[in-house]
Amino acid sequence: MFTEIPNPATGQIEHRQELMGANAVEAALHAAQTAFPEWAQRPLEARGAVLRKVGALLRERHEAIAGIMTAEMGKLKAEALAEIDKCAGACDYYADNAARYLAPQPIETEAQASYVRYEPIGCVLAVMPWNFPIWQVFRFLAPTLMVGNVALLKHASNVPRCADAIASVLRDGGVPEGVFAVLHIDNDQAAEVIRDRRVAAVTLTGSERAGKSIAANAGGELKKCVMELGGSDAFVVLDDADLDKTVAAAVKGRFDNAGQTCIAAKRFIVVDAIADAFVQRFVEAAGKLKTGDPNDAATTLAPMARQDLRDELHHQVASSVADGAKVLLGGHPGQGHADYPATILDQVQPGMRAYDEELFGPVASILRVKDEAEALRVANDTSFGLGGSVWTGDAQRGERVAQQLQCGAAFVNSIVKSDVRLPFGGTKRSGFGRELAAVGMHEFTNIKTVYVA
Repeated sequence: MFTEIPNPATGQIEHRQELMGANAVEAALHAAQTAFPEWAQRPLEARGAVLRKVGALLRERHEAIAGIMTAEMGKLKAEALAEIDKCAGACDYYADNAARYLAPQPIETEAQASYVRYEPIGCVLAVMPWNFPIWQVFRFLAPTLMVGNVALLKHASNVPRCADAIASVLRDGGVPEGVFAVLHIDNDQAAEVIRDRRVAAVTLTGSERAGKSIAANAGGELKKCVMELGGSDAFVVLDDADLDKTVAAAVKGRFDNAGQTCIAAKRFIVVDAIADAFVQRFVEAAGKLKTGDPNDAATTLAPMARQDLRDELHHQVASSVADGAKVLLGGHPGQGHADYPATILDQVQPGMRAYDEELFGPVASILRVKDEAEALRVANDTSFGLGGSVWTGDAQRGERVAQQLQCGAAFVNSIVKSDVRLPFGGTKRSGFGRELAAVGMHEFTNIKTVYVA
């Protein structure tokens, strides 16, 4: 069975990927089980040396890998290059900090010695999305390998060559056979792998629907899982915000990666006193974004990753307009295969799809509110809880509001972003568990108490 991969910009078939059969999947599982003991026992410094080599190869090959990303999911070339360099930085970060993060933690008790150890647990299956096809993988992979676990990757079906490029870099960087492998499999096969006794844990970045399915399969086998799901992040603009900085951040926070980001600003909650001025400037700035060939430096808004995703986004927009939302910019499919222009909807209200659902593409929803208290209420009036930001001229005020946002990451006067030094993850229907920082390493460890009387 083959999956055809069209170029998002042209619609032309770039690649045909064959799915793995049962024997190939079995071989990967067996290799992972065989490789785990030796990799787990390898000194931390030795695992770190491998990870640093992987980081160096990512930097060396970033042009070639970026070209694959652009061809498979339409990412702007500049954004692809930055993503790869971020992955290399994550490799270095965990190689540099693993000894500190994994050091035994002494605890005072009446015992002669008592402490906590962080030990590897085995094989971690990662089910990863297409929107950041390299970063999403390394976000889990760098800490997982440093801990001493082994990993299997079931990547999104439309980025198979990105998955293979990752495997190539790891192999050439010195990662032993069996420690990492790509599984080109479908969802039914993935469910079987989750249930396999040789898989110890599962991590997913993806949709709420995928999260429910995979968490149910993992839970049915009593396996640990981390779920990083969708988001409908609030971008709260208070009446004392610096409009120049806020509008520039609004354009970047909504339209980078063609808006196909879980932590993109999606709901722009603006206090009435400043709303007209903000909206006018936002429309003007977003209207300057240019769709086109993602390899062309003049293109500033990438195509969406697939035509069906573009079409579903337009259905959400059209439904919201039919319910009373006002189109200030865009609002219709573009001329390219999967293009959708920068779109801004005003007068968005509860009950509209643009209010209640995640819009995973270049569409911004304007929600006007009378004051700070209503802004906070509206910001939290969502089933999602991934990230949110507050924009104000008073940092202390912004921090106070940010602390009341019901989300996993609240930023003041900055767009929400993932940073290898900070825990990343959500609450409510945006998932559970954390990636990155020290807690990202600890998620897939046996946190063991040792007590010596």
